[in-house]
Amino acid sequence: MTRTSDIIEMKVPAKPEYVGVVRLTVSGVANRLGYTYDDIEDIKIAVAEACTNVVNHAYEADQEDNDMHLNFGVYEDRLELIVADRGGAIDVEKLKNERGPVNSGQAIEELKEGGLGLFLIETLMDKVEIRGDSGVMIIMTKFLQRDGVDKSDHGVSEEIPKQ
Repeated sequence: MTRTSDIIEMKVPAKPEYVGVVRLTVSGVANRLGYTYDDIEDIKIAVAEACTNVVNHAYEADQEDNDMHLNFGVYEDRLELIVADRGGAIDVEKLKNERGPVNSGQAIEELKEGGLGLFLIETLMDKVEIRGDSGVMIIMTKFLQRDGVDKSDHGVSEEIPKQ
């Protein structure tokens, strides 16, 4: 049986100082796959938001096992990122309903304070799924957009007039 993907797993403490470590790791993985600079920046922001949600909301201050669990699924055409915690079950529908901003026409003062991270993640990634059985699990997918230019091509368009 051939393997269709590589899986990279990380477990780091749910502390702000480790969010940068996760950002650097995902940046390296995305760069290796050939994502554009802009897509890599989008992926880094989305992963940082997901990790920051874990740091700020997943665990009580005195809770022992306060780790972030990360999986990076490396496929030929996409990167699937999972950020999970073990902070306890949550109501996913309530979480989805509380994320903001709902209406782009709202005045900034009226926007919901909570949920902006999830809104941002959904804006930056191609596909986002949230589960809440034994903690929060955010599954984010970014598809690799190939430019379609043949590597043997010199990159000069036939339509450009020769001087």
